[in-house]
Amino acid sequence: MQKITIFWFRRDLRLEDNTGLYYALQQEKNVLPLFIFDQNILDELPKRDARVHFIHDQILRLSNELESKGGSLMVHYGKPIEIYRKLAEQYDISAVYTNRDYEPYARSRDQEVEKLLEEKGASFYTFKDQVIFEPGEILNGSGEFYKVFTPYSKVWKEKFEKKKIEPLSYFQWKILFPKKDFKIPSLEELGFEPSDVQIPAKTWEDEQLRNYDKKRDFPAKNGTSRLGIHLRFGTISIRKLALEASKLNDTFLNELIWREFYMCILANNPEVVDSAFKPAYDQIPWRNDEGEFQAWCEGKTGYPLVDAGMRELNQTGYMHNRVRMVVASFLTKHLLIDWRWGEAYFAEKLLDYELASNNGGWQWAAGTGTDAQPYFRVFNPESQMEKFDKDQCYIKKWLPEFGTKDYPKPIVDHKFARQRAIDTYKKALDQ
Repeated sequence: MQKITIFWFRRDLRLEDNTGLYYALQQEKNVLPLFIFDQNILDELPKRDARVHFIHDQILRLSNELESKGGSLMVHYGKPIEIYRKLAEQYDISAVYTNRDYEPYARSRDQEVEKLLEEKGASFYTFKDQVIFEPGEILNGSGEFYKVFTPYSKVWKEKFEKKKIEPLSYFQWKILFPKKDFKIPSLEELGFEPSDVQIPAKTWEDEQLRNYDKKRDFPAKNGTSRLGIHLRFGTISIRKLALEASKLNDTFLNELIWREFYMCILANNPEVVDSAFKPAYDQIPWRNDEGEFQAWCEGKTGYPLVDAGMRELNQTGYMHNRVRMVVASFLTKHLLIDWRWGEAYFAEKLLDYELASNNGGWQWAAGTGTDAQPYFRVFNPESQMEKFDKDQCYIKKWLPEFGTKDYPKPIVDHKFARQRAIDTYKKALDQ
């Protein structure tokens, strides 16, 4: 059997500044890059999923890039533990290098693979790559994780300035496993159909980031980076982006820090996937009206900013961040529908879906999470529209029937719904 070292691509679909790949190529011989289309994840997804199409495109790109360097990419579809069992029968695996993932499923998957490799006499090395600071690196004076963003971000920035982050640049491509014609399964062989959803570019304009704090709250303006999907799947380097952000705009840098803050919360509290971060909030008696939920999903609530946001999401896989807060508040407060319903819908639709941020954002809006908005703060969708889409450019783009008899009446009165939410929360929390 050929002796090989595997580099396992996951949420790091790039060659440049890839930590695990860098160290594999520095320390080993015959490095064979591998990607697994994970059946445990794919089986849960709709058959026309733009994210799977995007990943497939990136795998084809990576394969071509590796071939140009004299190597190749092995691609499998299945359950990772079963794939590794087969590979251990075909090759003499000395080690597997990969970059760490902090989500509960990923951690259990990696533990299972590591145990198998140990039984086969192979090593399993993991590296920090998708974050600047891992969950255990930013701690308070008592050595505990932060539950409030502001002090977390302060320490994060202090460490960032001291650490002098530098992207990795020197890769020894000559020690790649020699080029071989590995078959890459087609999208259709994976059980998926092509998607026509447009993927945002992975480049950014300095001027756009420089003006981020001035334009980011206005959904009709091109004021956000749209880089979420590229951060999610690692087609760009967080180190390069954070270095640029630190020079150009502190507000944008804060958004990157929020991402790591929520990863820290999830890593330390995996139960938040299914439960409120604040356990008392699991006592809230959600109304969970299925008809109202469907109206929310379809963008037919009669509240223009909510409906425009949901139409944008359904058509493009994206929703402006300010609007995300409004639609999430509306679902959980105005309609008293469980935040988990909204979170699951976003998880299915968002191109930039990331468990930690999606969960953190929904629990923030519902008041159930760490450092969340208080339960008695209820966004007024009308005043939010007046403030951030005064000329109704965003509204009219996504709601062609707005202003006509075809646009629905509000499904609930704001004043009534606001008071109902406050009373319901208060009664549940006072018990």
